[in-house]
Amino acid sequence: MNRIPIQNEKLREHLKNLSPDVRDVFLLHNNTVRCTVIQGTEMINQMRANHSLGILETLTLGHAYLAGGILASTVKGNDRVQLAIECAGPIKGISVEAWAVGAVRGYLQEVPIEVKEPLQNFDLSPFFGPGFLSVTKMLEGKKQPFKGQIMLEHGSIAKDLATYFLISEQTSTVVSLSIKFDKEGEVIGAGALFLQKLPEADDETLEELENVVNNMGSLGQYLSEGNSGKAFVEETFKNFDPTYLQSLPIGFSCTCSHDVFAQYLTSLPQKEKEEILTDGPFPLQLHCFNCGSVYPFEKEELQSLLG
Repeated sequence: MNRIPIQNEKLREHLKNLSPDVRDVFLLHNNTVRCTVIQGTEMINQMRANHSLGILETLTLGHAYLAGGILASTVKGNDRVQLAIECAGPIKGISVEAWAVGAVRGYLQEVPIEVKEPLQNFDLSPFFGPGFLSVTKMLEGKKQPFKGQIMLEHGSIAKDLATYFLISEQTSTVVSLSIKFDKEGEVIGAGALFLQKLPEADDETLEELENVVNNMGSLGQYLSEGNSGKAFVEETFKNFDPTYLQSLPIGFSCTCSHDVFAQYLTSLPQKEKEEILTDGPFPLQLHCFNCGSVYPFEKEELQSLLG
């Protein structure tokens, strides 16, 4: 993957002063609720730079990346999870893939997202419209992936993901996705909170925790001030006996490379190879949808690969 540099010098300095991107895992309320908090400000900014996104696109895909980080915390080893949204609204679709190790990549179906009038707030529901959210888990050692799908009900990735867990996995969860922009439209804080009821928990406890989440301050704002997600959980849920378990990595990462695309080119049918060598264009530039990387192939290299 090619990382496109973040151009804004003020933003680069701000990112240096933040806590590193990470997933922190806790148990709450006598070990009956699992809690994962994500610090993802650098991840969202690198995603934005690589995909060259505006504010609306950054908010939409950023929420999906944070949701991908949440899904990554539900699997282990070499497992990976795909989050896909297909919808009739201007967003049209989102595809995000996340690995248990914390790598997240993905893209918007439509860039830029069509806007017919100035935004009044950050409510994304009008941009989704009717559609479906699906989660596919590729688990190591399993021949077939596990896939669940629900209809979009809220036009909010956080709320619809919580609905997915309740319907497809029969597990009560609370999801919060938070991205804080400054006055210039730069992302200065981004994070996510994921609470999931364990078998020993009662419904009243989760309802109490959900009330806390609904009334808590902005996680994105909190992280933008240089605080950690770990401290946020310890402060916000201090009455629920938080027990810290572990820290896990998270970041924007893609498995693409120049060599991967070279192998793709050599696998093309002979007719397509001949058309490329005859018609070009030169250099031939191949784009990775998942991370926005561009890989140029000069005519001499194409002759060597395809000739």
